[in-house]
Amino acid sequence: MATGPPAGQALPSSSLRQRLSELRGPGVRPRSLDARALAALAANPGCRRRALLDGAGVDKGALAGALGSPAGYGQSQFALVRGNAFEARVKADGGAELLRLVRERLDPGSPPPEPEGPGAVAAPDLSAAGPEGRAARTALALREATAAGGWTLLDHPMLAVDVAGSPAYVEPDAVVVHPDGSWTVVEIKSFPMIDGSADAAKVGAAARQAAVYVLALEPVAAHAAAHTGRTVRVRDRVLLVCPKDFSNLPTAAAVDVRKQLSTTRRQLGRLTRVEEIAAALPEGTTFDLRMADDGKTPTRPAQELAAAVGAVGAAYAPECLAACELAFHCRKQARREGAVEALGRGVRGELGGLHTIEEVLAAARPGDRAGDGGDDPTGPDDPAVLALRRAAALRAEALAAAAVPQTPPEGAHPPRATTEEPGVPHPRAEEA
Repeated sequence: MATGPPAGQALPSSSLRQRLSELRGPGVRPRSLDARALAALAANPGCRRRALLDGAGVDKGALAGALGSPAGYGQSQFALVRGNAFEARVKADGGAELLRLVRERLDPGSPPPEPEGPGAVAAPDLSAAGPEGRAARTALALREATAAGGWTLLDHPMLAVDVAGSPAYVEPDAVVVHPDGSWTVVEIKSFPMIDGSADAAKVGAAARQAAVYVLALEPVAAHAAAHTGRTVRVRDRVLLVCPKDFSNLPTAAAVDVRKQLSTTRRQLGRLTRVEEIAAALPEGTTFDLRMADDGKTPTRPAQELAAAVGAVGAAYAPECLAACELAFHCRKQARREGAVEALGRGVRGELGGLHTIEEVLAAARPGDRAGDGGDDPTGPDDPAVLALRRAAALRAEALAAAAVPQTPPEGAHPPRATTEEPGVPHPRAEEA
């Protein structure tokens, strides 16, 4: 059981594994895909480039550095140390405080866990060889805990998620099995919860991560229910544990992730399968960096890497800058091509069949070929073209009206310019 595939997941075929290994390069180990990256991938399902690179386990950070556009985000070492210390405190004493918070926030009617005896909390050993073995061991531990009917705390279990036909392995902070057979995902974060509330953006990001874990648990729960005969339910309310106020004491809140779960499931289902993307690549395409003997210095020319990356279509949006290591490279490419995606998803959606800024400017000028049919997908009656021409006409009228000189009354002095008037730079603007 420890070496088989995880419950509810199928491993890729040997030919696909060989193809993905060729894309990474000989001897390069696949990079694991965490829940944060999976949530970002689900938020942009149209990006074939990220789907292929993540599915193949390519180190996008190292790839971006070799391309000359290193990633501009990441978690500081101080935040990592603080987070690990807080998590250790939450799970101290066999997870007694964590189980108390789970029961208090999510299951107050259940019997309290006992320190010893039949009602004691079980903590199975989840160690195994490789992510596949750990995922299989986690599935077995969850099944045994469900059949036992008591409290069980799984510390850093390994779960598998199908991403475009290739399994990705994610690791929640903890999963708790309740006496009634239901399962709860626990997400531990180091940002504070002040007066019972926390930063909305950070809570939203944690909810999207937790939704990935809930999604990964669902096939395991179906497998466990079939073997134990018990009803197994993965709760759609997760427990978010954070420091209380400005202390290091843990507090918790139940977070409903049904919306995030539905969105993640739908978006992951829209991803093109990895083997289809890989089959469309030119023969010999690889993202191998050809590291030097030190294992850190890439020796492959940046032009070759750029050509390999450019062979896979991307769906860049400004939101990628906070979620993908290749965002700066994709932004540079989008700007060079004049793609409207560089202006944001909202603008891209409003422009319909117009794909480049040049097409947009041409469509705004009456009589240009770009807006009057021809070889373009849009025509003179296209709503985007009509809106652009209407906006251009209004702008021309406004500029014409503003160009009429205003004669001040005799003896009156012109108003003194302020930094709030349009067109007048702030005193420090030139310095900036």
